[in-house]
Amino acid sequence: MNANGQVASRAVAWIRRWLTPTSDSITAYQHPEGVSTGGWIINFVWTLWYVVDALFNPLAREYWMVTIFGFVATVVLAWLAFTRAECWMRAFGVALIALGLAVIPYNHSGGVTSLVYACVVFVHYGRTSQRIALAVAVWLIFILDTLWLQGWPLALVVSLSLMMMGVVASMLMRELAERRGAELRLSHDEIRHLAATAERERIGRDLHDLLGHTLSLIALKSELANRLFDRDAAMAKREMTEVERVARDALAQVRRAVTGIRAAGIAAEVVSAKLLLEANGVRLDCALADVGLPMEIETALAMTVREAVTNIQRHARATQARIVLAASAGNVMLSIEDDGRGGAIVPGNGLGGMRERLDAVGVRLTIESQRGKGTRLVATVPFVLPARSDDAAPDFAAREMALKLAE
Repeated sequence: MNANGQVASRAVAWIRRWLTPTSDSITAYQHPEGVSTGGWIINFVWTLWYVVDALFNPLAREYWMVTIFGFVATVVLAWLAFTRAECWMRAFGVALIALGLAVIPYNHSGGVTSLVYACVVFVHYGRTSQRIALAVAVWLIFILDTLWLQGWPLALVVSLSLMMMGVVASMLMRELAERRGAELRLSHDEIRHLAATAERERIGRDLHDLLGHTLSLIALKSELANRLFDRDAAMAKREMTEVERVARDALAQVRRAVTGIRAAGIAAEVVSAKLLLEANGVRLDCALADVGLPMEIETALAMTVREAVTNIQRHARATQARIVLAASAGNVMLSIEDDGRGGAIVPGNGLGGMRERLDAVGVRLTIESQRGKGTRLVATVPFVLPARSDDAAPDFAAREMALKLAE
């Protein structure tokens, strides 16, 4: 690669690093998956307010010099405030205030835009009381500068102040909602992690209790058969037959344990759902039958619980919800219902993905929703529960006998 190519490559790498939010920025915290294209478009449209004065004023050279410089500086400072370390947000906000006050005498709308962006930066910094205090301080600075120093008409100052406060209020509510959503996502993930950890510990205890005793019994009986081989071949053969039976019993127990492990998928999602809904003031009642399902069906039903609970939290405006997993002759039914606003169901990506996932494993989905009476979602699995044979139970008598013989 020649020198020009190296310079171009380094320039591209530098621009890419500059455009990428740092891990300790407010953007990375609130949007770990990345900001949508629509969000960037809305922010760009707001910056067009910078040139509104051009519609009413002569296009003086001085105006355009100040406007171009102020516009670029505002975009850069606002970008750095949201994509760099959160501790630097206040400094960038102060820089936007200074920029706005310098631009206002030459470009009224541009200066106000810089001040509005300063308010937007401040409502994302610190505690709620600090955000409100900083936004009010910017508003007072704007009034002092425009009303007394610049001599603007009172009506214009009041109208622009109302606009500024409206933007600040909307951004403050949005930012608080995003922070709460981020905290809920973190809590949701933490609950899943804790549930998975608890499940791994339970599996470890179950396998230790199950296989530890069974393998000890097999070892004892094998040792006994080895001792009896030369003295009583028939007795040794019976002991080896018993070892074979105990091993088959252990295999059946392991299979039942694996079935229980698979059934934990829905249980873990219900734990997460309870945290998510009760954090939003929705009471969740649960009734889960001890049902062993194939892994692919279990996974599909667990994802259905997640999607349905997310819809309740976002759209239902409910106060109570209920999740029921029940088994009947030939069917297993998962029911999720709420007492929210109900009404017409608008198909979306979430509902479409839910139907496709359930259809792929042969599960039938029905949704009932009445306006003012809530929504009920039912997933029906045509599944015959496997019979549990008493013969597969551990042979405690044989175990006790082998222990006595070993003594």
